[in-house]
Amino acid sequence: MKLVTRFEAASRSTAELHGLFKEAFNAFAAAPRGSEERRTALSSLENIEIELASRTPEF
Repeated sequence: MKLVTRFEAASRSTAELHGLFKEAFNAFAAAPRGSEERRTALSSLENIEIELASRTPEF
């Protein structure tokens, strides 16, 4: 999985971010402990969470 940066997350729609979050979570769960893949997935999860938290809820 490629790292999802804060800049990239900001340019995506909320629906896209939820899809990316699912992809990053699955990559994190599948990656071996201590691997670069796992660290990249975790960083992506954090960046996506930060972006989602900064948005106002859509009703």
